[in-house]
Amino acid sequence: MPDRRRFVLITVAALVGVAITLSLGRWQLQRAAYKQDLFDAVLAQQAQPPWDNARLAAHSGLAAAWLHHPVQLQGQWLEQETLYLDNRQMQGQPGFFVLTPLRLAPPHQDRVVVVQRGWVPRNFLDRTALPPVQTPPGLVTVQGRMEAGPSRLYEFGGAPERGAGADPDGKKSRIRQNVDIAEWAAASGLALGEWSLLQTGEASEGLRRDWPVPTAGVEKHHGYAFQWFGLAALITILYVWFQILRRFARPRGHR
Repeated sequence: MPDRRRFVLITVAALVGVAITLSLGRWQLQRAAYKQDLFDAVLAQQAQPPWDNARLAAHSGLAAAWLHHPVQLQGQWLEQETLYLDNRQMQGQPGFFVLTPLRLAPPHQDRVVVVQRGWVPRNFLDRTALPPVQTPPGLVTVQGRMEAGPSRLYEFGGAPERGAGADPDGKKSRIRQNVDIAEWAAASGLALGEWSLLQTGEASEGLRRDWPVPTAGVEKHHGYAFQWFGLAALITILYVWFQILRRFARPRGHR
């Protein structure tokens, strides 16, 4: 009777273990499929024909219908409003992301777009030195794709949230750790949208634009799914070997 009870308990435990590991494996595959769908949607957006000033001005807010959409805008740089995001890397090198507002050409001059223009290396001898960046005057054409605002980094020393997009040290420095576009708009008086334009193309004006290439990131989930399915198979193999094959294949005299 004790052997029978032990066999039942082990069988139940094995069934529960296999059910849980199979469920976790399927969940990882579902996560992979979800991320692949999102990635395919981003690629489909990026493959659309670029929008011009009029098409962009017709949209307000951060809408999924045009996020990641390519654009080709004409306007004038507001060079005096340029900001440098500190501690940003490109291909493993530390430096700055350069942000300059672009006022759209008439008749859409009431719209101003924050442009993530590119990356420049920092001066390691003087952290406050601004690297040279050329900002052409007059009407310019900027190509890129619409994205959310620049990503945020952790701010040490209890930096106030209100200063993320304004000027927390009161020194009117152009170097920032983070930028909040809404607060930037309030401090500058510019009608900045809550989105930004990620400028693409070859290096120019002293700026590099080797932005990270987006990926679906499904390999991690496939790897986790393989591990869970492998564990389910291991539980099954061990159960069959110890509880069935060895149990019923033992000589009768050893029972």
